Amino acid sequence: MLAATDLHTDYGLSRALFGMSLTIARGECVALLGRNGVGKSTTMRSIMGLTPPASGHVHWKDQDITGWRPDRVARAGIGFVPEDRRVFSELTVFENLDVARRASGRHDRAQRWTTDSVCALFPKLALLRDRRAGTLSGGEQQMLTIARTLMGNPELLLLDEPSEGLAPLVVETLLAQVQQLKADGLTILLAEQGVAFSLALADRVYVLEKGRVVHEGSAAALRDDTALRDRLLTL
Repeated sequence: MLAATDLHTDYGLSRALFGMSLTIARGECVALLGRNGVGKSTTMRSIMGLTPPASGHVHWKDQDITGWRPDRVARAGIGFVPEDRRVFSELTVFENLDVARRASGRHDRAQRWTTDSVCALFPKLALLRDRRAGTLSGGEQQMLTIARTLMGNPELLLLDEPSEGLAPLVVETLLAQVQQLKADGLTILLAEQGVAFSLALADRVYVLEKGRVVHEGSAAALRDDTALRDRLLTL
């Protein structure tokens, strides 16, 4: 469904990715693991067109989308949930969702997301419908950000550090909601420092270090091999 090949991505004079490659099949959940600053978010930004790679290619359903504007990537079917959430703080929950619906241009799927369906997935949002987004808690804002992205009817969801800064009980609720998205067939690329969160969701994992892939394999193998997990994630 998506293939990123030999991505080299820079921030000014500083290189963040050194030949990053990954593939995602339809219906998979693939996790990017590694410490903060190893290139997980940059990989997502490179795919999304927010930080275009200096070299390498991103193919989406057999089409080369390298260098496309982020809005064009989104309309092609890739939704991005950023690490810093970026809710429209002065707008209500409903208005945040409605802005995404109006902007998406994605009306070709038979079962597209609506305000009612995202509120069914995140029931708390229905209760907070008329609250300004800037007054929500971190967990509520994370639910809103995912719901807002779903309003664009993505076929692939990029989730960047969804559990960061959230209380354990909120993380458990969020994990169950993302598991439901996966069970419903949504393809997911997850960047996450929380190993337990990632391994509870992922089918396959890529472990990154200094902008490079140092391990690729099944999530089950990493979950079951404590020695391998300790070696890879304490680099």
